[in-house]
Amino acid sequence: MPIDYLTNPPLSDDEMMAAIDIGSNSFHLAIARLDHGEVRKVVSMSEKVQLAAGLDENNILSAAAEQRGLDCLSRFVARLDSVPPERIRVVATNALRQAKNANDFISRANKILPKPIEIIAGREEARLIYLGVSHTNESSDKRLVMDIGGGSTEFIIGQEFDPLLTESLQMGCVSFTQKFFADGLITKEAFNSAISGARKEVLAINGRYQKTGWSSVVGSSGTIKAVRNVLVSKGWADEQERITYKGVKKLEKLLIKIGNIDDIELEGVKEHRKAVFPAGVAVLRAVMKVLGVETIIYSDGALREGVMYDMLGRFASEDVRDRSVLALIKRYSGDKKQAKQVVKTSRYLFEQVKDKLTLTNDDCDLLRRAAFLHEIGLAISHSSYHKHSAYLLEYSDIPGFSQVDQKRMAQLMLNHRRKLKADMLEQTCQIGGDQLVYLCLLLRLAVLAHHSRSDYELPELELKVVAENSWQITLADSSEHYAFLLADLRTEIDQFAKWGIKLSVVETPAVEAQEIETQDVDMQKAAAMSAEPQEIEQLPL
Repeated sequence: MPIDYLTNPPLSDDEMMAAIDIGSNSFHLAIARLDHGEVRKVVSMSEKVQLAAGLDENNILSAAAEQRGLDCLSRFVARLDSVPPERIRVVATNALRQAKNANDFISRANKILPKPIEIIAGREEARLIYLGVSHTNESSDKRLVMDIGGGSTEFIIGQEFDPLLTESLQMGCVSFTQKFFADGLITKEAFNSAISGARKEVLAINGRYQKTGWSSVVGSSGTIKAVRNVLVSKGWADEQERITYKGVKKLEKLLIKIGNIDDIELEGVKEHRKAVFPAGVAVLRAVMKVLGVETIIYSDGALREGVMYDMLGRFASEDVRDRSVLALIKRYSGDKKQAKQVVKTSRYLFEQVKDKLTLTNDDCDLLRRAAFLHEIGLAISHSSYHKHSAYLLEYSDIPGFSQVDQKRMAQLMLNHRRKLKADMLEQTCQIGGDQLVYLCLLLRLAVLAHHSRSDYELPELELKVVAENSWQITLADSSEHYAFLLADLRTEIDQFAKWGIKLSVVETPAVEAQEIETQDVDMQKAAAMSAEPQEIEQLPL
């Protein structure tokens, strides 16, 4: 069910939000506000950066491409003064997914941006694209949505607001330009090679997509928009101004007749798109041929709109990440009862130290979700199950999560049990800084507290940060399992020390059993001597 933003608005009318899409061909900025339940853009910027063109044969991003990207982001940031960081998302797609030195660019970019870059997986990109399209072009039809980007092309079959199938294929207008039109010549041979290359990619998903079926096709992105504009200007679109397969074939012949990228002068093809336009047309032609698509409707909604609607869902407590967590627990038959106990204790510990450790609400959400999922690796094997949990979380396609989010959760999985290693401290810091280190330690304590997997009431746990790199946990002697937990916690002292944290475990004074028994007897006598029943205050256990 879609979220009703009209009756339950997560933002007031004067509040802005923004999305930056770091694409393989162009970077996009959209600033919007919520207007009667719809995202209304108030600022829209787009710059051709061609990040994917800066990748060499070893997928190393060139310094020049990095600088183009950084310069563009600096210009975008200058427009974000009116938008608080918590209402901004920055997503990166295929070029940074492929770049082996992506972290170099990201570390430099994050110093410019008010919010860190999220590299999203191909299927997550597809989900967000569908979210943008489905809100921009509402329909109850089962639809095939396609988006031809610079480095990849996304395919989604969905109905209303729900994606049913998502896929991302390694073909795009920039990458295919480099591969088939690098010399700038537009020949029949180049087109045939490009179409053949795209055809092989699409055939891999054709069976599943045909089996699911669709009743209409929607296209988004610059390539689709440019093709539609040309076909409309030439009279090659249908009466509803839809892209037709016949029109695309005519456009291919026209481009071959033009012969050179520099000579493209077509209404609807902007100057910055000319170089990659023939490759985009070749990909579109192959897709329509293999999938048997005759007409395509253009949608202005795409990734950045989807990112903003996804943000609205998070603001409205309808976060797809939580649905993904529940789906993973179900898929791997996780012990929900145990998970909920660990979640509750991890949250309790977090709240006690969050201010001292400068932890945020995002950190709290990350810890909570990791606590829910810490045992999913048991579905593979009990031996080293924490490693299996980490692998599943890092390499699965999980709707709503960026690759960085998944890596952070994987680190929480790797370090929530067994011995801590000094080299893992460095790795954890690189992925998530000191905050991720603290979350790992908090999860360890929460998991340890429920090591016995029983229903007993935990001793009261008080966690304090008493000094820099010095923690103190105090146990109240209120449970028969107190001694077992106390012993377990003391074994953690050496483990915490390996990560530079001095952990001290403190016992609270216990009430002697004999003293309790004496008090019980005295009260019983007093009650028996009284003519009328009296309420007796219960002693602390």
